[in-house]
This record gives sequence, structure tokens and C-alpha cells, in this order.
Amino acid sequence: MEAEAGVTARPEAPTPVAALRAGPSADAVERLRHRVIERVDPVVAGDLGGAALRAQLAELVHEVADRERVEISAREEEQIAEELAHDMVGFGPLEPLLADDSISDIMVNGPDRVFVEVRGRVHLTEVRFRSAAQLNAVAQKMAAVVGRRVDESSPLVDCRLPDGSRVNVVFPPLAIDGASISIRKFAKRKADLQELAAGGSMSPAAARVLEIAARCRLNIVISGGTGSGKTTMMNALSRMIDAGERIVTIEDAAELQLQQPHVVRLETRPPNLEGRGEINQRDLVKNALRMRPDRIIVGEVRGAEAFDMLQAMNTGHDGSYCTVHANTTRDALIRIENMVQMGQTSLPSRAIRTQIASAVDLIVQVQRMRDGGRRVTQISEVCGLEGEVITMNEVFTFEMEGEGPNGRIQGRWVSPAMRPGFFERLEYFGLGEAWMRAVRDA
Repeated sequence: MEAEAGVTARPEAPTPVAALRAGPSADAVERLRHRVIERVDPVVAGDLGGAALRAQLAELVHEVADRERVEISAREEEQIAEELAHDMVGFGPLEPLLADDSISDIMVNGPDRVFVEVRGRVHLTEVRFRSAAQLNAVAQKMAAVVGRRVDESSPLVDCRLPDGSRVNVVFPPLAIDGASISIRKFAKRKADLQELAAGGSMSPAAARVLEIAARCRLNIVISGGTGSGKTTMMNALSRMIDAGERIVTIEDAAELQLQQPHVVRLETRPPNLEGRGEINQRDLVKNALRMRPDRIIVGEVRGAEAFDMLQAMNTGHDGSYCTVHANTTRDALIRIENMVQMGQTSLPSRAIRTQIASAVDLIVQVQRMRDGGRRVTQISEVCGLEGEVITMNEVFTFEMEGEGPNGRIQGRWVSPAMRPGFFERLEYFGLGEAWMRAVRDA
């Protein structure tokens, strides 16, 4: 939106009106804002929305400015109308950032510091909230969208916006410098494996291997750190799922973008003010097993539900996916074992490792590197259990070779071209030779 273009730190764009003024002028603008708000019916404003609302607000701002004898330019009147429209039917100063497709993350650290991530780099913007109260109101509005609340008595909340963007809010007094809002934006363009390969996230051969793994209904764990691209990879893999399959997805905040027609989306529920009514991921995974799914997809395994996910993978729900937070594919196995022990303390380690080795076929490690790029750094096959150790074979490994003139990390994906332990399964689907061609072409 032109009037708010400066919020994304473009140098030629104007600063918001309130930031241009000081002393009495700022007071006059604030008084003008309140006079306009008093004359607006919020129900009518909600029904209008968009350009029609901005046009009517611009007329009203001009009328009130004349009556109150506030000397502002036509451009400033448009800016005030734009800001008011964002406050009434949007999320205030964050609205232009949410509309900017080049931004992947928005991070609000109090009313005066708003950061964005663009192409893997974090930048401080010129966006400012008028006050801590306005920031608090925006945070509460985001939570209310999905029927949740955030205030001093309930200062932590995870929610999502109407477009699917994931939101985390930390409210005062936990957030000392004002409410903290972290938004992982919903990607409107749905990338597939070939697009990720074309963008440098992996080699075409690695993309072909993952495509075959998805088509052959291998159980896949996607591992990586925060913001490394796990959900993007999961969405890309899910595009290989046949349209006739019944898929149940389980998430804390729904953000997966599956294209298939037969998808049941389940989302956890936090406890109410009395501490009752919580539905966690483990409850949903257990329930999903009763829903006749062909595949179960867990957005992020982070606790005792890991055991139920392994049970699902071991009881005929081939082709199931989940993500975990870990730094390597080996660490992912250790983390899964630790999470199972959280809910099954009496189960011996060997029994847990046996479950993992028989349930998981492939682990894909993704990483956000120092140049801002997100890459697949490892694709590992889980082979089996030897003694007390789960054995693994590398299918692909990223080897860094240096840095290009544009600061981008350069490297290549190498493969030992070994025949995997699940080769018979690949042959069953008629893709065994295609797999071997892909790893030999690396």
C-alpha cells in the first residue's frame, strides 16, 4: 500500500504521519484521529473493508480536519485514512508487512522495534506503533481471530491469522519491553521439490530421490532448527501424495497447505482459564488412528506423542511424515528416543530404538545457513538396529565448497550411490531403478 510503503524500509518512502510530527502537531493529528473514529460505525466499517473503507475514511478525515482547523496535506490525510483502515479491519501498522510477499517473518519487540526477515536476512523496519496500548490491542485481536485470548492472566498464546500465518504472542509482564509478536507468514506460492531444487535448496538428483520416497510411501522425518524450512519441505513432499488417499494432519497451529481433496485437519486446544479442556497432540494422534487414515502428518513432534507417531508408522500407515527439531539426522533419532521416554518411562531404550528403526525409513535434514539460504544438508536412510545402535546410511550429503562473489554459499550434494535397505519397496512401486539412477547422477 503506497501510503505505508515506508514500513518495509524503502528509503524513498515517507515515514508514517505520527512520526513526522512533534509536540502540538502530533497532538492535533491524534485529536483528529479520535474525532474520526467517534463518527465511524464499526459494524459498517467491517462490512465495507478494503478500498471502499479507505475512500470513505479519507473523505471523513478531510471533513473533520477542516472543521477542527488541522492543517495537513492531502497526502497526510490519505495516510491517516490508511492507518485508520488498518486499525479497524486489519492489524494496524503490521498490515503492510503482512501484505508484502517478500517478507517471510515479522518480529515485534515492543512498540518501537519491528524486524522482518527477507530472503533469509533480518532487517529493522521503520514501523512504529503509536503506543504500547495499540500494540496490545493488535496482539489481542490476533488471538481473538481463532477464539483465544492473551492478557496478563494468560500471557502466552499460539494462534494463526486468517491467511494461515503462524503467530506467537508473549504479553507483559512476561515481555518486559512491551508485547512481543512473532509471525511466520503463510507462503501464498506453494513450492514443489523441483522449485526448491531450482532455488538451490537441494540438487535435482536429491529432489528426485525425495519425490520417489514420497511416491513409494516411505515414512519420512524432517529435521532442522527453527526457521530452517521444515514446513516448506513437508508441503513440497505432500504434493507427491495421491489424490485418492485420506490424510489426517495434526498441528499446534495449522499451517500445512495440502492440495489433496481428502484431508482432515486437526489442531490442538489449550486449556481454558480453569486449566481444563486441553487437547494436546498426543490426544489427536491417538484419535487419528481411529479415523481410517492412509497417512498421518504431524506438523511438529515435540513430546510424548512421538511414541504414538511411531506406533502409527508401524501399524500400516505408511507414508506418514513428521518434523522434529534437531541439528543432524543422528540427533533427530536421539531426540525422538528422548521424546518417547517422556511418555513411556518404563520402556527400555532397546525397545524404543527397535520401534524407531522399524518405523522410520528416511530422515531429511534442513538448515538455514549463514547466507540466509535454506538447504537440505543430509538425507539419511535408517537401516536397522545393531546391538544398541541404530545404523544409518547417507543417501545425500551437502559438501560446502566456499562462497561465491554474491556472498552465497556454494557446494554440492554427493551420494555414495548405495542400494537402500528398502529397495524391495521401491521395486514394488516400480521405482527402484529410478532411485539408483538418481543417486548415481549426483
